[in-house]
Amino acid sequence: MDNVGIVVGDLDAAVAFFTELGMELEGKAQVEGPWVDLTMGLDGVRCDIAMMRSPDGHSRLELAKYQSPAAVGAGQRDQPHNTLGMHRVMFAVDDIEDTIARLLPHGAELLGGVARFEDSYLLCYVRGPEGIFIGLAEQL
Repeated sequence: MDNVGIVVGDLDAAVAFFTELGMELEGKAQVEGPWVDLTMGLDGVRCDIAMMRSPDGHSRLELAKYQSPAAVGAGQRDQPHNTLGMHRVMFAVDDIEDTIARLLPHGAELLGGVARFEDSYLLCYVRGPEGIFIGLAEQL
């Protein structure tokens, strides 16, 4: 897998959120033109993107804010975790409580609470910008 793409309404807020989570901004660009239209199956695409990479360099997120055509709302932002479609992205963290505390000022909402899975992990789900679900996993 090369990357996971997420369409956002506020690119700067999404970059700040994922930076706080430990991802690094690889670069920003605007894409447009016939090749973009053909690839996406849309006409007149103009899109700002930010590529974020994990500290180990093995995983990337492509955050995209569409200037045209306008992004289409995905419906209700507070959908439950069992909604069909893209489920979540899981991040390994060193300190789950500290990570949650750092994400809250960036608009994160803890769903439920932090649970212990056997003697292996502390786990939780957080709703981030644009209603994105992310999972946090601290290996014990």
